[in-house]
Amino acid sequence: MTISTAPTAAPKPPTRGPRALLGSVGGQNLSLIGALALVVVLFGSLNPNFLGWDNIQVIAEAATIAGLLAVVQTVVIICGGLDISVGSQAGLASVVSAMVFTAAGSSAPAGIGGALAIGAVVGLLNGAVIIYGRVNPTIATLAGLAAYKGVAQLVSDGRAQGYVLNDPVFVFLSRGKIAGLPTMVWILILVAAAVHLLLKYTDIGRNIYAIGGNDTAARLAGINLNKYLIAAYALSGTVAALAGVLLTARTGSGQPVSGSEGLELQSITAAALGGCALKGGKGGIGGTLLAVALLGALQNGLTVQGINSFWQNVAQGALLVAAVVIQQRRSRERAVGLPA
Repeated sequence: MTISTAPTAAPKPPTRGPRALLGSVGGQNLSLIGALALVVVLFGSLNPNFLGWDNIQVIAEAATIAGLLAVVQTVVIICGGLDISVGSQAGLASVVSAMVFTAAGSSAPAGIGGALAIGAVVGLLNGAVIIYGRVNPTIATLAGLAAYKGVAQLVSDGRAQGYVLNDPVFVFLSRGKIAGLPTMVWILILVAAAVHLLLKYTDIGRNIYAIGGNDTAARLAGINLNKYLIAAYALSGTVAALAGVLLTARTGSGQPVSGSEGLELQSITAAALGGCALKGGKGGIGGTLLAVALLGALQNGLTVQGINSFWQNVAQGALLVAAVVIQQRRSRERAVGLPA
């Protein structure tokens, strides 16, 4: 018997350098980091106060509510859905938190618990309409946007409700700090970290990506699509309600519309900019948070410069279109109405 003595090929060393960095961070995230740096340099050169620690905290606090909605919007989009009603859910939860707080004798736990409960209920309702009513997610949650806003206005008579800043819990949520960072920012960090771990390191997360990537294959693999989709919308409603509680703490009262209107556009824009494919199956929390930071810095910079706030809506719309165009180009999908 002959034993081969031919030398075996040595294992290739791990890739290092710029290409390794690009692979670990991701081209999408590097683009967002570059855009964020450009915005910071631009507005910092125009106004030195823009880079001050106090203004950075203002940006972070202002972005917290939209950030929470963007995080759960990311989960819903990865799952192949869309939730246009998150802003109205936050407004409804804000009103409920203040009204229950007042009715329960200034009980913060009751107000917060009532808001989270109503958020879970409307989230489950969205999921049930989509699954059992066989309604397109865009249409179902567009209806929810109008309906939940209407309910919030009906129960509040269209006015701000209650006053919560005489309670230490709400004061801590709105003005407290932990290790130098506002409490609201820590809440966003904790929620984002929990959702990131869920998506990246659990079977639940892998199944969510599988459903959004190819729902037929996921069904054949034994994944219960209905259960996951309803759970995704329930999570969206619950976190939207948490955002509503923070809105109440920040403004001092329950707000049926003010402060929550337009949040759905911000959440979808942040998720799309962060790399979520609107068809599902792709995206991540890191990219979404970078996009939230970019939008927050851009809005604050425009405000500091005294630019008409209407331009912020123009900028958001332009960024959303740009994000979708980039996605379509990367996927090499045929343009609408043009030959393949």
